[in-house]
Amino acid sequence: MQSAISTVKHLANSLAAPHSFIDAHDDHIPLNSGNGRELKFPPDFVWGTATASYQVEGGCDAGGRGLSIWDTFSRERCVDNGDVACGHFFKYEEDVKLMQQLGFKNYRLSISWSRIQPTGRGPINAEGVAFYNDLINCLLAHGVEPLITLYHWDLPQALEDELGGWQNREIAPTFCDYARLCFELFGDRVKNWLTFNEPWCVCLLGYGTGEHAPGITCDDGSKVYMAAHNVLRAHAAAVDIYRREYKAQQGGVIGITLNCNWNEPVPDKDPAAAQRNADAAHRILMWSLGWFADPIWRGEYPPEMRQRCGDRLPAFTDEEKALLKGSSDFLGLNHYFSDFVKDSTKGEFVSHWGITSKGGYFGDMAATTEGHHTWSQTDMGWNVVPWGFKELLLWCQERYNPPGGIYITENGCAVPEPTKESSVKDCFRVAYLTSYIAAMHEAMEAGADVRGYFAWSFLDNFEWSLGYSKRFGIVHVDYDTLARTPKASAHWFARVTAHNAVHIRDGAKFTDAATRHCVAKAVAAAAAIAAAPFAMPSISAAASTRLAA
Repeated sequence: MQSAISTVKHLANSLAAPHSFIDAHDDHIPLNSGNGRELKFPPDFVWGTATASYQVEGGCDAGGRGLSIWDTFSRERCVDNGDVACGHFFKYEEDVKLMQQLGFKNYRLSISWSRIQPTGRGPINAEGVAFYNDLINCLLAHGVEPLITLYHWDLPQALEDELGGWQNREIAPTFCDYARLCFELFGDRVKNWLTFNEPWCVCLLGYGTGEHAPGITCDDGSKVYMAAHNVLRAHAAAVDIYRREYKAQQGGVIGITLNCNWNEPVPDKDPAAAQRNADAAHRILMWSLGWFADPIWRGEYPPEMRQRCGDRLPAFTDEEKALLKGSSDFLGLNHYFSDFVKDSTKGEFVSHWGITSKGGYFGDMAATTEGHHTWSQTDMGWNVVPWGFKELLLWCQERYNPPGGIYITENGCAVPEPTKESSVKDCFRVAYLTSYIAAMHEAMEAGADVRGYFAWSFLDNFEWSLGYSKRFGIVHVDYDTLARTPKASAHWFARVTAHNAVHIRDGAKFTDAATRHCVAKAVAAAAAIAAAPFAMPSISAAASTRLAA
C-alpha cells in the first residue's frame, strides 16, 4: 500500500508540471513518437465528431425559426443563451471545410425542430429546410457522412405551451409527424439517424430537477417517469415509420443515443454489505440506462423499477411492448465518467458532490456515489476513470447484445481554458481521449461489439445551463469574433482517425479488472496517467491536492 501511495504522490508533481512543449501543430503531438505500440481498429471502424443544433447554430431569430424551450429557459433563467452560440448557422461552410482539412469523415449533428416547423406542427419553414439541405449537401460534397439526431432537447416552445411537452401522450404522434418530414426531406442523402439524444436528461433534468428546459420540478418522480414513457413511445413509433415507409428505398439505419456512467460497487469485507452495494450499483444502471434500453432491447421496464416505483411508473400496452422491442438498429452510447457506489440505508440518494436527494426518482435508487482521491476530474467535476468505460461497454454487450453493435456517440471532457493559448495546447484532453479510446479498444478485444466513436465536441459550444463556461471542443471558438482555431486535440484526433489507431506507451494498461479494491483502483488510475503519451497537466489546484493526499 505504501508503494501505491508513493506512486500516486510522485504523479502529483507530473500532473502539476507545465507542458509548454505541446504545440497545436500535429507534428508535435506524440501519436507515434517514442517507445510504444499502436492499438489498431477494424478497417470499417467509424470515427467522427459531434455537435447539437442549439449548442452551435445561433441564428435563433434567423430564417423563420420558431422559439424552442431552450430559448425561453436560457433567456429567463441562465446567464447565457444560444442566440449566437458558435454562429454555425452562418459559418457552416467554414466548419465543414475545417472537418475536411482535418480528415474527419463522419459528423453527428441534430436538427432544430422549430427551424423545420416553427410551432412544432403545421406548415414547413422553407428557409429552415433550405439550411439543412445546404448543410447536408455541403457535408457530402466534402466527404463527410452525416449522422442526424432528430431531437437534441430543443422542443418547440409552442408544444410545451399547448401540450405540456413530453408529459402529454399526444406529443408522440406529433413527434412522428416531424420525424416523417425529416425522412422525406433529407432521407435520400442521410443514411444514419438517431431519434433522441440522452432521454435521461430530457426527462429527469427537464421534468424532475428543473435544471434544464422546460424547468419543471417534481418531488415524487411521476412527471419524470411519464415524460420518459412518452419519449419511448415516440421513439418506437418513429422507428416503425422509418422501417415501414422509408428504409427499403432509402437504405438507412435508425437508433437512439443513451447516456450512462459506470457505477462500481464499493467492496466490503461483510458479504451482505458488499451485496447491498452491488445491488445499489445495479439500481443506478437500471435507473439510467436500463430505464430506456430495457424496453428497447428486452420489451419492458427493468423489474427493479416496476417493483420500486409501483403505479408511478406508467405501463406499456402489449402493442407498445411489441413496437418497442428491437426498435433500434444499434446502441448509441454517450459516456463521460464513473463513480463508486454504496447502498443508502436511509433510502436517499447522495451524489459524489455531496448533494442529498430524498424521495421520487432519486429516492427510488437509494444509493450513494463517490469518487476516489486519486482520480483526476474534468472541469465538470466528473471523475476520469477509463477502466469504467471498458466495464460499461462489456456490461452493455452482455445485457443487450445489440445486433447492429455499439456506437460511442459522445465521449470527451471539459477543460479549464482561460486563454486561447491554454486552450489550443489542451494536452489534458489529448490524454483523456487517449486513455478512453484505449479502454474502448480493450473492451473490444474482450468481446464488446463497438463499431464507431464520435468525440464530443467538434466545437466549443453552449453547454446548456452552464452557458459558455465549459469548453468541450477540440476546436477553439472565440465567442467575441467566432473565429475557429483547431486545438492540439483536433490535430491529434485527426491523426488517430487517419491511422485508424491510437498510440500508447509500452506497458500501458488503462483498465484493471483483477480487483475492485479502492487502493488497487488507485494504482490502476496512477498507472494509466503515467503511461499516457505525455503526463496530464493539473486541471486545478484542488485536483493536485486530492491526488497528493
